[in-house]
Amino acid sequence: MSAAAPSYRVWALPGMPEVRAGDDLAKLIAATGPGLVDGDVLLVTSKIVSKAEGRIVEATDREAAIDAETVRVVARRGTLRIVENRQGLVMAAAGVDASNTPAGTVLLLPEDPDASARAIREGLRDTLGVEVGVVITDTFGRPWRNGLTDVAIGAAGIRVLDDLRGGTDAYGNPLSATVVATADELASAGDLVKGKADGLPVAVVRGLGHVLDPADAGGARAMVRVAADDMFRLGTSEAVREAVTQRRTVREFTDDPVDPGAVRRAVAAAVTAPAPHHTTPWRFVLLESEESRTRLLDAMRDAWIADLRRDGKSEESVAKRVRRGDVLRRAPYLVVPCLVTDGSHTYGDERRDTAEREMFVVAAGAGIQNFLVALAGERLGSAWVSSTMFCRSVVREVLELPESWDPLGAVAVGRAAAEPAARTVRDAAGFVEVR
Repeated sequence: MSAAAPSYRVWALPGMPEVRAGDDLAKLIAATGPGLVDGDVLLVTSKIVSKAEGRIVEATDREAAIDAETVRVVARRGTLRIVENRQGLVMAAAGVDASNTPAGTVLLLPEDPDASARAIREGLRDTLGVEVGVVITDTFGRPWRNGLTDVAIGAAGIRVLDDLRGGTDAYGNPLSATVVATADELASAGDLVKGKADGLPVAVVRGLGHVLDPADAGGARAMVRVAADDMFRLGTSEAVREAVTQRRTVREFTDDPVDPGAVRRAVAAAVTAPAPHHTTPWRFVLLESEESRTRLLDAMRDAWIADLRRDGKSEESVAKRVRRGDVLRRAPYLVVPCLVTDGSHTYGDERRDTAEREMFVVAAGAGIQNFLVALAGERLGSAWVSSTMFCRSVVREVLELPESWDPLGAVAVGRAAAEPAARTVRDAAGFVEVR
């Protein structure tokens, strides 16, 4: 006789009363006569958990309630905000809900959904003597997909993630990236039978006892992707703003190698800057070998020392200034941006010729700013240092550059050795004049 095909059953639990602050949810569930058995999984809508835990607040202004629950704005379009809330969840309006609650009030998410799930699980064990899993669910929208679905925001007694990495598929191919969001799949199954407005806030899944985890390690918090692994941490306009405002001058770097592809992507962003007369006044010399960096920096150092001595500086002063310029030596990667003025106009008038060159310098600066911001977007630190502008002929000679290329400083690139210091807050109003 062949083995039965895998299957499960899911149903909504009838008989749940209106939940009020202070209610014991485990006892309310037990009082419905749910007929639970070991290995069942309960799917509990977060709204009734919030009500039982007194997470109803008066709020004539829902936006203020969202502000209070928000840790970080991820994206904003008009009045809609996608935010990270205090539970670490990224969702619309921080999970603040004005539905299924009296007028003039809003529902906040449970303070600690995993703890809420553990309390219900333990309460059912004490009341009914059963070992079940519990998932606290809430409704989410998703990037790239239309429509809403329930996901797990709290869990107890189940394995929330099923890590299949290291195994093989039916064809023997290794599985290297497959981690199944089991708790979310359970939440979605329950949402098919629970009623948003039908008084059916709890569902039961039977037949999937293998997902239970008596050790109860992690909870649904383990499903939240950490910032370092989040490739989509911000919306488009927010990501641009973040890269611009969070760019820092980094002077200490790790020894980690720099991905040349990341630098080339930053160059691709640089050359989108505006420029006069449809020209392309940017060139970027990438010093990817230690030998090329050392050769350039040694020649620049020798030229700088000669200049300082010519200016009458003491040997102590010379040594101090040279040490201060060592940021370029501490970087594992250097870039020398250059200005070319091909396509510029000559007027034979000093005022207009000066303005013409200034246009090209401004365009080159815009390209360098694009470059620095794009590096920040690649999680690379950078420091723009002006030193090559003081010995352009030396730089051209060492790097074998055309005479028409004007070095505009150098950019040290690498992984920051430490978190950069907080930026001094500048009030934009102090830099604005309105006419």
